[in-house]
Amino acid sequence: MTHVQLGFTLIELMIVVAIIGILAAVAIPAYQDYTVRSKVAEGLSLASGVKATVTETRMSMGRFFATNASYGLPTFNSISGNHVRGIGYDPDAGAIVIEYTGDPAIQNRTLHLVPTVTAGGIQWSCNRSGGGIIDSKYKPTSCR
Repeated sequence: MTHVQLGFTLIELMIVVAIIGILAAVAIPAYQDYTVRSKVAEGLSLASGVKATVTETRMSMGRFFATNASYGLPTFNSISGNHVRGIGYDPDAGAIVIEYTGDPAIQNRTLHLVPTVTAGGIQWSCNRSGGGIIDSKYKPTSCR
């Protein structure tokens, strides 16, 4: 007479649980970083209008101005979103500054979009670093 095995042994179930645990340990931090990067991307999306205005003004007038009002932009806190406190041009930094809020990983941190004048227009880069700046792992691919 043969004995037919029904179901799984305890060892087999423990191996499956261990594999799922290892996969979760890798996937959860990656997903958390992804969600923060999507919040940072919101700032870049909101800044596209400011970039266009600064670029157009620089190309037509031949210089950068000092304030949001000089560009015809609303005040810093007027350009905001779910995770963006404000966006504006900061002449001291020589950049468009995006300040974030909401998520603890980016709360009160900034991302600087620095213009570089080229023969064909303006090239934008995210090359600021230091205190209060978005961690590089949260920056979009174009800024790393």
